[in-house]
Amino acid sequence: MACKGRGYPGRAAPSRRGGEWPTWVVAGAIYGGWLLLTFHAAALPWWLLLPAGAFITCWHGSLQHEAVHGHPTRSPRVNLALAWLPLGLWMPYEIYRDTHLRHHACPALTDPLEDTESYFVRERDWERMTGPRRLLLRLHQTLFGRLTLGPALAVVAFWGSEFRRARSGDLSNGGVWTRHVVGTGVVLVWVVLVCDMSVGAYVALFAYPGLSLTLLRSYAEHQPAAGKNRRTAIVLGGPISRLLYLNNNLHVVHHSRPDLPWHAIPAAFAARRGRYMAEAGGHVYAGYPTLLRRFLFRVRHHPVHPDHRFADI
Repeated sequence: MACKGRGYPGRAAPSRRGGEWPTWVVAGAIYGGWLLLTFHAAALPWWLLLPAGAFITCWHGSLQHEAVHGHPTRSPRVNLALAWLPLGLWMPYEIYRDTHLRHHACPALTDPLEDTESYFVRERDWERMTGPRRLLLRLHQTLFGRLTLGPALAVVAFWGSEFRRARSGDLSNGGVWTRHVVGTGVVLVWVVLVCDMSVGAYVALFAYPGLSLTLLRSYAEHQPAAGKNRRTAIVLGGPISRLLYLNNNLHVVHHSRPDLPWHAIPAAFAARRGRYMAEAGGHVYAGYPTLLRRFLFRVRHHPVHPDHRFADI
């Protein structure tokens, strides 16, 4: 259970092969695109603004993921400054950074007691749940539920855990939250006072669907395979999804080489394709349309983790 402990100090050492200019280009495109979209939001129809806002917000989350792993510079402070602004509003970057690094340090991915990014529960907890809550967790294991209800469930669960932490007397995240509130204020001052967009409209057109797109990526990243191996998947994807997720769809490669910058991942995958396909243990998908066809209304996994079952369910 050490993976869920606080203060995991390590992070992947960044690779410098090929330079980091692609990440700087992406960062410029993200912030420039966000400024343009929000500033001209009133002139755009909602059906165009929503997918564009979702894409740019999700893309920013992918940039934050790069910063977590030490890109594009060797300076944690520079990377923090590049990724800190909370365009998605809901989670402080510094908390995401620390919990995600603990996820990488976890030897039992998907385990609800050990993995900070697990979507599964123990059977003993499942048995105590009400029928409606069980139904909600089952729905959450479909892509329809993950994309529509998933953002709300993620926010409620995260804020609830932070509230309980503070109420118990642990105020160690106080400074992080203070900085996050300042950053959120900067975002909302621009959105509301400069762009004349309501907070509700920004949440509906940028923040919520952006998190939904992020959850599309994470839906198939890991699976609770029996034992500790073959818990990380591969989604081959197309050029748009690979750019949106900065090649994190090739998730086996990322977990094997978390030091690699996003633009070096495809070459690493091509060089050892057979090995990585074997490591995925058959969990290889052609792209996200394939996942949507297979799991839009179908439960991919039971919410109870197989390592925490008393008996078959």
